[in-house]
Amino acid sequence: MSVAFVKEPEGGEAFENLPDRPISPHPNFVTPEGLAQIEAEVARLEKEVASLDPTDKAEDSRIGRDLRYWAARKNTAQVVEPRGGDTVQFGSTVTVVREEDSGKETRQTFRIVGEDEADPHKGSISYVAPLARAITGKTIGDVVEVNGHEVEVVEIR
Repeated sequence: MSVAFVKEPEGGEAFENLPDRPISPHPNFVTPEGLAQIEAEVARLEKEVASLDPTDKAEDSRIGRDLRYWAARKNTAQVVEPRGGDTVQFGSTVTVVREEDSGKETRQTFRIVGEDEADPHKGSISYVAPLARAITGKTIGDVVEVNGHEVEVVEIR
């Protein structure tokens, strides 16, 4: 167990600043919606700081770490407007078909977005994900191999 979360017997300060969240080395491309999400998170955290109990060092450390991360992401955000077209690119919504090991074909639709806004369970993947990287620049009918499976692009919006 980390000593950062253990109370010192003499009433001394046991909480140190949490280590910063790692920042991706990739460019911070975001959709307009992604920038709005980042700005909302910064505003929420700033509100939390303003209402923070000054004796709650653990919460202060957590909020400070998260605020540093999101402020850095906001400062480095590069908004990429979706352009549409017939080529897969950042911001595209793409449907692919892949053949599973069982021989059954699976259709999957997702939007290619920035790293912080990606949520595969909600239908979005990061532009640096292997699948997104493999199909970026491709058109309908193109087939690529990802993780040992062939994937065909069947729709681009």
